[in-house]
Amino acid sequence: MASKNGKDIIQYVPFMSFVHPSFWHTLTEMKLDVDKLNDTTKQLFGRFTYREDIGSVFEVDGTSFNSSPQREQFYENVRGIIMNKNTIEEFKNIDKAILLNTIGKTIWADVKKKTWINMPNILLNFVVLSFADLKKFHYYYWFAFPTPSQPTVYLNEKAKLITTQFSFDQLQLLVQGYNSLDSSQKSFFIVTKSDDKLSVIPLSNILQPNCNELSLDLSDVYFVFADPSNTDNPGWPLRIFLAALLDHCTNLSGKNIQVIGLRCNVKYEIANSLVYSIYISQDIQSAENAGWVGWERNDKGNFGPKLANMSASMDPVVLADTSSDLNIKLMKWRLVPNIDVEVMKSTKCLLLGAGTLGCHVARNLLAWGFRHITFIDNGKVSYSNPTRQVLFNYQDCLNGGRKKAEAAADNLKNILPTVTAKGLVAHIPMPGHPIGESLKAETISNIKTITEAIADHDVIFLLLDTREARWLPTLVAAHYGKIVINAALGFDSYLVMRHGIGGTPSEGATLVNATHIAGGQLGCYFCNDVTAPGNSLKDRTLDQQCTVTRPGVAAIAGALAVEILVGLLQHPLRVEAPAIYNLNQEIDTISSDMQGVLGPVPHSIRGFLHSYQTVVPTCGKFKQCIACSDNVLNKYKEAGMEFLFNVFNSGKYLEEVTGLTELQLSAEMTDILTFSDDDDNE
Repeated sequence: MASKNGKDIIQYVPFMSFVHPSFWHTLTEMKLDVDKLNDTTKQLFGRFTYREDIGSVFEVDGTSFNSSPQREQFYENVRGIIMNKNTIEEFKNIDKAILLNTIGKTIWADVKKKTWINMPNILLNFVVLSFADLKKFHYYYWFAFPTPSQPTVYLNEKAKLITTQFSFDQLQLLVQGYNSLDSSQKSFFIVTKSDDKLSVIPLSNILQPNCNELSLDLSDVYFVFADPSNTDNPGWPLRIFLAALLDHCTNLSGKNIQVIGLRCNVKYEIANSLVYSIYISQDIQSAENAGWVGWERNDKGNFGPKLANMSASMDPVVLADTSSDLNIKLMKWRLVPNIDVEVMKSTKCLLLGAGTLGCHVARNLLAWGFRHITFIDNGKVSYSNPTRQVLFNYQDCLNGGRKKAEAAADNLKNILPTVTAKGLVAHIPMPGHPIGESLKAETISNIKTITEAIADHDVIFLLLDTREARWLPTLVAAHYGKIVINAALGFDSYLVMRHGIGGTPSEGATLVNATHIAGGQLGCYFCNDVTAPGNSLKDRTLDQQCTVTRPGVAAIAGALAVEILVGLLQHPLRVEAPAIYNLNQEIDTISSDMQGVLGPVPHSIRGFLHSYQTVVPTCGKFKQCIACSDNVLNKYKEAGMEFLFNVFNSGKYLEEVTGLTELQLSAEMTDILTFSDDDDNE
């Protein structure tokens, strides 16, 4: 230890940082939801107290990011900043000495303004330089407690216990006076002693901002600081206090001063406090042009950062949930700042069909941040399913096979435990599939299950094997005004489309030469049909009983179905988002009011793998549609279950309700007349 005239230079005990796990949780949330790619400094609050067992510990936790510090008895709050860098390279390459000197100059400029005399706690500052690897939940950080390297002061003698310098009554007065101080005054203050009397005095009562001399008998004056140290050496806060004090009181050079390191425990006991007799040399060096120090040593005792590996201690469920959204957050930061992440989380999706399409759609919904997914299916998992239907595995096939809806929901939770997934087992009644008396009660129960599920969800995906299975959910979804996304597969082709939710347009409402169709007036899956669906399952051979497709078709269609939904939800008009007739034009030529943040939203996408081509046709509602026309919806509203059973028992019933029978006869008559005219001409 260096000395001068037999006096030792004071050695200050540095702070040891302690970061509560909640700090990293809050930092992660702030980074993902608020800061994003912004790496500007943010205000923090930390705290310290005297602890006999562990010494100078400086703490931060989840409340450190609050706009004002959380008051806690016996703790001194300290204002600081955090500089969280976006890359590990930025974190490593920043010049730490220059950074600390730059911050120090700012602190010293405030010291020169003398504001600290009235609010001594502002002398204490800290800095956290950090980098958060949010994929691995590794947090690199380095604390600094800035203070000037000068002036250098000396101890006249070994520190003495406060109980040897003050009587019991005086100590009681000191505790009472300390408790009565405002929180901003407790870090640094003054004690005066006269005979048996003792007074606790704020710095502002003694030090005058406009006067650089201290005209007091120094033998009766004690400068006091809140001391976190539990050794014979004073804690780090004394260093900045002495620098500010000696800069202000220039007449202290060459003199001795007395300093109390106040060590107050939770019982208001201060018996472990120490009194230091300090000598200020004549040739004291000013802190004005001195370098700044204060970087904390790491666990190896070297000057360097620390690593907090939170992947092992954070709740795995929380880790999974936070990590699953990382790609979407990065997308929002870098590419699409206006994307609404929360709308996906709150949107409830109903998937009718838990087969190949249903599994792919569910996985893509998860990837986009959807967290409410319900399946409806009546089938069981067979041995042929797991290789194509990505939510199932071999175990689901055993013992006759699990119900697909339930297995899909459970396996979705295995992928992401925080998802709200449910499986409903129900058979979908279909037009042209007569219902016998023995199945009537079961059919009514199935209809209620399907109807209630559609009413309770925001988006309905039709991912079924047959055309006729889509009729009932299309009708019910149109009745409730729900978003419907339809996907259908061929061997090497697919169709993905969205349904309009408005009423049937009046004659001539949709112009052929218009540039687009309003979202509400878009046709449904059945709007291009002029016949009612029949029983397509009748007389099917084995190869016809399964949906035979090239394996990639379902994955493509499932992905596009979800992309259309997301584009719709991110469009300012939502379900009213228009569909452009000529979507193949250059995107730059499409007006901004036709697009959402993810671009324009097509009505339908038809893809052909054999030629690797895609077309995006757009069509409006058909006033005689068998599923969404006003005639059908009104009939369903009026007759309810009776109407449905008429449809199930006879596919032709829908053609009569909608007038398609007359339309077909009219078309046949036109053909006959055309042939007759041709004959006459011949």
